[in-house]
Parts: sequence; structure tokens; C-alpha cells
Amino acid sequence: MNSALRLALVGNPNAGKSALFNALTGSRQKTGNYPGTTVERRAGRFQTQHGLEVNVVDLPGTYSLSATSPDQVVTREVVLGQRDSEPLPDVILCVVDATNLKLHLRLVLELKQLGRPMLIALNMIDLATRDKIDIDVEALESALGIPVIPTVAVRRSGVKELSVELSNHLNDLVEEAAKTGPAPAWQPQDLKSLQKEAGRIAKVATRSEGIEHLMTRRLDAVFLHKIAGPIILFAMLFVMFQAVFAWAETPMEWIDMGIGALSDWLTASLPDNALRSLLVDGVIAGVGSVVVFLPQILILFAFILALEASGYMARGAFLMDRIMASVGLNGRAFIPLLSSFACAIPGIMATRTIDNPRDRLTTIMIAPLMTCSARIPVYTLLIAAFIPNQAVGGIFNLQGVVLFALYLAGIVSALIVAGVLKRTVTKGASQSLLMELPKYQLPNLRDLVLGLYERVKIFMARAGKFILTTMIVLWVLASYPAAPADAALPDIYYSYAGQIGRVLEILFAPIGFTWEIAISLVPGMAAREVFVGALGTVYALSGSEDQIATSLVSRLQNAWSLPTALAVMAWYVYAPQCLATLAVAKRETNSWGWMFFMAGYLTAIAYLAAGITYWTATAIIG
Repeated sequence: MNSALRLALVGNPNAGKSALFNALTGSRQKTGNYPGTTVERRAGRFQTQHGLEVNVVDLPGTYSLSATSPDQVVTREVVLGQRDSEPLPDVILCVVDATNLKLHLRLVLELKQLGRPMLIALNMIDLATRDKIDIDVEALESALGIPVIPTVAVRRSGVKELSVELSNHLNDLVEEAAKTGPAPAWQPQDLKSLQKEAGRIAKVATRSEGIEHLMTRRLDAVFLHKIAGPIILFAMLFVMFQAVFAWAETPMEWIDMGIGALSDWLTASLPDNALRSLLVDGVIAGVGSVVVFLPQILILFAFILALEASGYMARGAFLMDRIMASVGLNGRAFIPLLSSFACAIPGIMATRTIDNPRDRLTTIMIAPLMTCSARIPVYTLLIAAFIPNQAVGGIFNLQGVVLFALYLAGIVSALIVAGVLKRTVTKGASQSLLMELPKYQLPNLRDLVLGLYERVKIFMARAGKFILTTMIVLWVLASYPAAPADAALPDIYYSYAGQIGRVLEILFAPIGFTWEIAISLVPGMAAREVFVGALGTVYALSGSEDQIATSLVSRLQNAWSLPTALAVMAWYVYAPQCLATLAVAKRETNSWGWMFFMAGYLTAIAYLAAGITYWTATAIIG
């Protein structure tokens, strides 16, 4: 032969394709970008045992030829010979993960229908053996009609056999390629039918699926059941929110006692001057009001991290995909939305993995509706102050039920908004969710502890820097100018903050918000949890020494009506009280218009929801 054989490496993400490429080519490889794209192109050469040169291109991983992300489009175009810069490959080498045969065979079947010469590298065969998965290679070859070579790319095991196999089949493969000619016109395949056929072949070729995979399959029969699955998912979430209150009560009391003791010590140690007021009424009252909710945040994240590590969270994506598909939202949106429960910022950034630009935009627009961890201090403060700590039905805690309802309100609202957007401004077709489900396993305690430690660092950094700075600024605005000598109201009423609050009260009074709430909403624009710290500072500067000595929960019980408290909860389900989130939305959409659209529609819904809540509660309660 005068020219080298052109070989394309294709496979699902994480199948070991790149490791096999490195094992075959060694140092004889080049890296660049495909012309007109930012997609990386890796190419190399190796020589078979018969001395024949083979040019190899490592194509981006894909679950299907129907995928539309830029890198996966490159893979489809190369195997179809549709890229001018890349010749049609003579041979396709599809890398398959031996531990997840059923999923990976779907792509094999798609490629097979192209009619191109193919080989299969059955990779990670060592992991399959470790997991007691016994694959009949001959039966797999017979069912597919394609040569199959077991490999362990990371250890170079089987690479020599693969090279020999290529040598042995080379003449036949090249002759077949010549007979085949141009690639046939490609048509998208029915993925459900292909998956069904892939399952049948995997069953034929698998002598033993291993204990762990058998357990995973049996658990999935329950957890992914179309009726039982969603019920179990929501039951787990319900238990999680019950635990947030039930388990956190004692450590929260310890933190509150510590903060109170520190405040008392500073009050007794320092003279009655501006410095003492700044430390006690500004720093301690403000930051302390937020830090006290750390146990609840840790409990929530402990559940989330455990569910992720166990492999269940990916199942939640499939369960939610059925629901989200009903409103026209891409199922891939679940992971970014799930991330938004921690913070909307990484959630919005995670939408980069969504292929469809309209689905990506829709997901960005609804990400702030997911109840992020910054809302927890707001919710738990108001729930502790206004919702009785009593049992419901002799089993559930009423406070936990209310917290679950607030989370559920955000989720349901996100689905409704997504449905409206997908039928109007972001109208367009969505695609099916393709995701590899991990096996079930027990969470690693060390990883869990490290994950929680990272969350504590992030939370304390916000409290120690961001919230602290905001509270100091708020204290200055709430302390100056001084009240007149004949003042009949608290000093803060006459301060700059009080003046701002009274102006805003005109706007917020119809929905039951007081001027103290209006003041706290302003610094709360920086971050939602700052609202709690702001309330702590405002009320610390609003009363007598005896009143200040009481907890913020007690102060709110005496200052707010129940309809007002419920209205504030409704406001925070929707309000875009986070400038950083809006800034990230602007960056990810590259549009000021979409950022203002997000802020506008969320504020409008928040105002309307708070108003309806306040007016309804007032009519019922009086």
C-alpha cells in the first residue's frame, strides 16, 4: 500500500478512547483545532506489525450521532465524510466500556448502520473482571458481525493484539472500504429502538452481569419506576427538609448562646459609644444572625452530597426529565437546575453543557427559581418565628412541611415559567436526555466530610467578608444622622437607612412590608442571606436595651403580623435578590436584554406572589 490507513477512534465519553489513542500512537501525535471551531483535534500515527502506517484521529466522545453540541457534531461529520478538512476514514474503531455494555452498544449500532468497515475495542475488561462481569466475546462478535478485541488501554494490555488484529484485517478492510465508496446519506435513528436492540445483544453476550450490576438493575427497577420512582424521590426530599429542622435545633441553640455570650461580653467590656454599637449592633447582630443557620445548611448539603455519591442523584435526573419534557424543557437542564439548589451562579454556568441554545436560555432564565442555600437563613428565620413547632399527623414537623412547600413552590414555578417561555420567546424543539447512570455505592465518609468542609469554608468566607462588609455599611447608614433631641421614635427611623426605608415603604406597603423590611431588602440585593443580617442590625438599632437582648426571632414575632411573614416568604421564592446571579446571566447570555428580562419577570412575580399571599392571609386571618 502506498498511502496510510485512515482510522477514526469513536466512543462514548469516558470509554477510555483517549487512553487507547495514547497507547497506540505514543509520542507520534499532534493536537490542534478543527478549522472554524474551538473543538480540539487529536491525530497520530502508528505502525502495525506488518509495517503498515495507520493515521489515527481521536474524535470527541458522543452518546449518539444525533447529538448537536459542537464537538459531537464534529464526530458525526467526520465519520460521515462531511468535513472538508478531514478525509472519510477507512476504518472506524469504536471503543466500548465493558462494564456498561448496554449503553455503549447503542452507538455501535448507529455506526454499524453507516455501512463502514468497523472494529470494536472492548475496553476496561479488567474492571469488568473485577466486578465479576463475564462477557462472551465470541457471542458479541457473532451478534454484531463486527470483530471485537478486548483491551485495557491504561495498561496497554490488548493494544498489541489490537494492532495485530488491524494488520490481519487490513487488506479486507481496505477492499471493503473501496467497495463501500462514499458514506450513505445519514438519517437520525430511533434511539429507543436502538437501545432495546442494544439491551438484547448485551444480554446475549453477558454470561454474568456481576453482583453490583445485578443489584443496580434491581434497585433501578424500583427507583426508576414511572409511578414509584417519583414518589420515592419526593419522599426523600421531604425527609431531607424534615431533618433540616429536627436535627439542627440543638446545634443552632449552641451557636445562638455563643453569639449571645459574645454580645453580652462586649457590651459589658466596652463603654457605651459608637465602637460598641458597631461591634454589638452591627457586626455581632448582623453576621451572627446568619451564622446561626450554619447547621441547617450543613444538614441539607450532607443529604445532597450523599445522594450524589450514592449514584441516586443521576436517577433523579431521569425522573425529572419526564416531568420537564412535559413543559418542553430539555432533560439535560436537570443537572444545572440541581446545582442551583446550592447556588444559581454555578447552575447557570453549568448550562454550557446543554446543546440546544433555546433550551440553554430557558434553563438560565429559571435557574434563580431553584431555592438556593442563601435562602435557607431567610426561610428558617421566618418559619422559626411564625410557624408552630408541632407535629402534623403525629409524624411530620409542621416547620419542615412549610420548608418543603417553599422548595416545591420554586420547582413548580420553574416548570410553569419554562412551559410559558418554551411556547413563546424561547420556542423550539428539545432533544432526549442521554446520560450514563453510575452504579449504586455507599458514600465515602472521608469524601463526604471534605465536601462539607468546603461548604463551611465558602459559607464562613461569605459571612466573614461579604456579609461583614455589608453590615458595617448598613450600620453607618442606620446610625447617622443622629435623631433629634425630641425624637419619639427609635433613632434608626431618622437615619439615612430609615429615610430610604420610608420611601420604599410606599412601594411595598400594599403587600404588607414594613419600612424595616424595605431597608433590609436593599443590602439583601447583594446576596439573599444578607437580608437576615440586615434585619438583625436594623432591629438591634430599633429598640431599648431589654428589647435588643431578645433574639431576632422574638423581635419579629412582636413586630410582624403572620400575613406579612408569609408575604416575605413568598417574595423570596421568586425575587432576584442577588446581583452576582444577574451578572453571570448577562455574561452567559451575552445580552443586557436577557439580564433585565430575568430581573424584571422575577421581580414582577415576586411582588404579585407576595401581594396575593398577604391579601389572602389577611382576609382569612384578619
